[in-house]
Formats: sequence, structure tokens, C-alpha cells
Amino acid sequence: MTRLGVNIDHVATIRQARGVKYPDPVTAAALVEMAGADGIVVHLREDRRHIQDRDVHILRETIKTKLNLEMAATREMVEIALEAKPHMVTLVPEKRRELTTEGGLNVVGNKATHAKTIAQLKDAGIIVSLFIDPHGPQVETAKEVGADFVELHTGCYCDATTKDEQDQEYKNILDAVNIAYDLDLGINGGHGLNYFNVRRIAEIKEIEELSIGHSIIARAILVGLDRAVRDMIDLIK
Repeated sequence: MTRLGVNIDHVATIRQARGVKYPDPVTAAALVEMAGADGIVVHLREDRRHIQDRDVHILRETIKTKLNLEMAATREMVEIALEAKPHMVTLVPEKRRELTTEGGLNVVGNKATHAKTIAQLKDAGIIVSLFIDPHGPQVETAKEVGADFVELHTGCYCDATTKDEQDQEYKNILDAVNIAYDLDLGINGGHGLNYFNVRRIAEIKEIEELSIGHSIIARAILVGLDRAVRDMIDLIK
């Protein structure tokens, strides 16, 4: 059964827009857990545009499920992760001017860097996932550099404008899932998933968890956070 990890970054986005103390992502995390989510996801960006260091530390101490910390593979972020010790770290690419993460890591082109970062995190008992595009060589290299999981980037599937295009992107995801499964990698998925496109991805039984944030927080504005989370759980489970 597919699990749901809820990304609460955009609760912090609203807070940071005014530089005030509300809405509190820690409170949001508690509501998300009570609604039945299996984990909390946050992305601590280098520019601190939404989630702050303090949020990460408080969340680690207060949530009852598990914390998945998304971050760039930089010395600063590794030091923060080693101090906070989230249950999982998902390494993601990061550009300062992007609105959201635009694609997966180039693991093939940065094997040494990622292998070193992964080793540091795993030595501290942290499970490590790599956010990658659903391409065979990236999956294979993720295994080579020591990752425990891959999170397959579902953005191209979600952005497809025709059925043929979406079918092709879905096939790319299936192919990557099969490679990862054969390599004994854990498999997660995420990016761009919403209430209209998630079911087909959730039906891939090898995918253990989906990371979904923006669509849930957007729906919560209209129907409340509890219902927004429960509605997504109904779709994927």
C-alpha cells in the first residue's frame, strides 16, 4: 500500500511572505499526522525562502511519524542534517532562481560528490534517497553511489499535455521503477502530483511512498488541511 508523505513547505511560504510567526509549519505537521499521513517532508533551501533551520529541529523533536529532509548536497546542509538527524534525507538539485525543483539530480555526472555525501549521512544512521529523473542510468548510478532509495521525478508525467505524451512519461517511470526494484533500491515518487493525476502513479505497487505538497496545501485553503490530506489518502490508498 502506497504511503503519503506531505510536504509542508508552502505553509512556511505563507509565513515568510509577511515575516510573521504564523502559520506555523509545526502545527500544520501535527494536523497532517492526525489526518493519517505517513510522514512529513520539508525542503530546507539554501536561501531559506520557506522552511527555516528552527523548523527542522522542532519538527524532528515533535512529529510522531517520520521526517524526510530534502536538501542540496552542500557542506552546510550536511552539517545541519548530521545535527538534526532526520529519518531520511532526500538529496535534490537546487537553483536559487527556480520557483520549484526543476528536475532530478545528475548522479551520473557527479558520482564522487554524491558518494561522499551519502556515506557521511549513512554513517550517522540516516536513510538517504536521491531525487532523480526516471532514466535508467541515473537509477543504476544511484545504486553505485550507495543510495538506499530513489525518489522518481514525476513532473514530466504531471505536465504532459496530451494522452500520448503522458503515456510515454508513465512508461518512463515504469521502466525506472523496474530497474530500481531489480537493484533492491527503495522507490518513492513525487513532484507535481495532484488530485487528478495521482491515482495512476499510486497504482504502481513498487512505489512505497509519494511526496505531495503544493496540491494538498492549495486544497487546504478551500476545504481545510484535515480534509485535504484525507482526500489524498483516499485516492492513493
